[in-house]
This record gives sequence, C-alpha cells and structure tokens, in this order.
Amino acid sequence: MTEADARAWLSARVPRETMAKLEILIKLVQSEAQQQNLVAASTLAAMWSRHVLDSAQLLDYAPASGRWLDLGSGAGFPGLVVAMIGRHVVTLAESRTRRIAFLRDAIDRLGLGSTTSVWGGRIEAHPPEPFDIISARAFAPLDRLLSSALHLSSPATKWVLPKGRGAYAELDAVRGSWQGEFRIVPSITDPDAAIIIAEQVRPVGGGRRAGSMR
Repeated sequence: MTEADARAWLSARVPRETMAKLEILIKLVQSEAQQQNLVAASTLAAMWSRHVLDSAQLLDYAPASGRWLDLGSGAGFPGLVVAMIGRHVVTLAESRTRRIAFLRDAIDRLGLGSTTSVWGGRIEAHPPEPFDIISARAFAPLDRLLSSALHLSSPATKWVLPKGRGAYAELDAVRGSWQGEFRIVPSITDPDAAIIIAEQVRPVGGGRRAGSMR
C-alpha cells in the first residue's frame, strides 16, 4: 500500500482535525528518530502506511470503547493512534526511559492527557487489573506476551496482536500451552502480514472450558 493510499483510507474515516494530529505524531516520531531508534529507519518515509494505518486497522477488531492497554508502545504505535481515532481510555506500557519520556511529551503535545497515560516499567510489575483490549506490536513472541500480561486480562478481554508474517507460526507454537478463541485476519497494509485476534485466553489446564484455535 502506498502512502497516498494509506492517507486516503484514513481521510475517509476520521475527521480532518484528527488527520492533522496524526500528521503531528508523524513529525514528532521523525524528529525524535534523530535521537533514538523509535522505528526502523527504513520506514521513516512510509509512516502513514507502515505505522499509522497499520495501527488504525486494529480498531476494526476491538470494542468501540473501553480500557485499552498497549504493550511496548515505543513510538506510540498503535497506542497513540488508537487514542486519537478511537473512544478508548488508553494506557501505554513502556519500560525504556527515553521512550517513556517521548510518549509523555507526545501525549502533552497532542492534547491526549484526559484519556491517555503511560505505565513506565515492566508490564509484569503492573498491578493486576482487567483491561478490555490489549494490543502489542513488535513486543515479544506470543507465548511470552500472553504470560507477561495475563494478570491484566479477564476472559472478556480482546487481544489484538499484529504479528507480521510470523502470525501462523507463533500461533502454532503456543497450541500446547494456551487455549481460547483465536483467529487470524490479514493486514490491509501488507498482504503477507496478519493479526492475531483472541478472547477467552488462559493457560492450558487453567480450569475453564477449552476454546478453539483456528
């Protein structure tokens, strides 16, 4: 998908004011990239397609509102994009000090302070509480990701996990240790990439009726 295609897709779905904020986020990331490696350098010229739209598409698989936890937010993808486009209360989880500072500055500059916050630390140390949606983009392999954040989920939590071209392999790798309702949907930004959508996630032997993985 080209940058023009990505912008057109978003422009048809979000207000002009939101598009302007997304543009600000892109400029913030591109500027900060001179100081720290927020995103792959090869993607800095394709921010709309590789990062903004890649994040925005996740909203199609999540409840329209609720408490959203984004693991390993880094440059704010998908968390900050969700905060701007959706109607969610968003927590950005990030453990690296410089990225925490970037995210907090971006929240201030984008005027998102009333709905968006940063958890600065390892996600395993976050006090147990259930979020409605959990996302993670380039955070960790699926097994470690689920283990790290299980205490922040409930059976009703929707997991929305872009996994690139390794989605099927990662899901196959956890079939013996995790159960629930799992499905894979294609990414609109890359025909070879996919997103894992999951509910009722729990360890095998966790005491609830087994779901299906497909």
